[in-house]
Amino acid sequence: MSNDKQNDQQNDQQNDQNKEDASGSLMDKIKQLGQTNVPQAPESNIHVLPIIGQIEGHLQLPQKNKTTKYEHLIPQIVAIEQNPKIEGVILLLNTVGGDVEAGLAISEMISTISKPTVSIVLGGGHSIGVPIAVSANYSFITETATMTIHPIRLTGLVIGVPQTFEYLDKMQDRVINFVTKNSNITEDDFKELMFAKGNLTRDIGTNVVGKDAVDCGLIDDVGGVKEAIVKLNELIDSNQGEQVVQ
Repeated sequence: MSNDKQNDQQNDQQNDQNKEDASGSLMDKIKQLGQTNVPQAPESNIHVLPIIGQIEGHLQLPQKNKTTKYEHLIPQIVAIEQNPKIEGVILLLNTVGGDVEAGLAISEMISTISKPTVSIVLGGGHSIGVPIAVSANYSFITETATMTIHPIRLTGLVIGVPQTFEYLDKMQDRVINFVTKNSNITEDDFKELMFAKGNLTRDIGTNVVGKDAVDCGLIDDVGGVKEAIVKLNELIDSNQGEQVVQ
């Protein structure tokens, strides 16, 4: 009898624990998403890689900032390349920019993976977000999204010597070369946008909106999620056809 009572008590405790876990999970959903029933994505051959907020590099940003940490993205990109179930990648961008070297590292990794990639600029793809947007095989921008193109700047303590400005020029050339290599914009046109005066109230540069980014050759097409999925599936089919031929 004593064993039966102990078993009953253990079962009751386990049931209570399961209820608490379910309740805790439900509360987490309400706190994070404001709803109880969260739609689950089905098994898919497409991986979605969001790049949201400010791109965080070597320095940790304040907790109040929305950030995308490059040390989180880089292992994801390597895992995508190694996972045979993933056949294509969609990049969702709504970023104000951030660390230049971190942004370039992410851009280079995306441009060098073997699987088809499509990017969508939603809301904004500013500053170092521009190279990330063009790093995909095909890029989209929504009609209301914007992209700010401006020269590279430094914050904090700066050593006032000629070498500092030479370093800035070299870093800027890295960005310009990557963007012109991975998009249809010419170097002269991109520099003209970068150094334009009068377009931004407090800065040098240009803000291009939706179709303007396509017209200047920076982005491939205007579109959103539907167009991106259709294009990515085309690239996936084309990629699989090339592999069969080989």
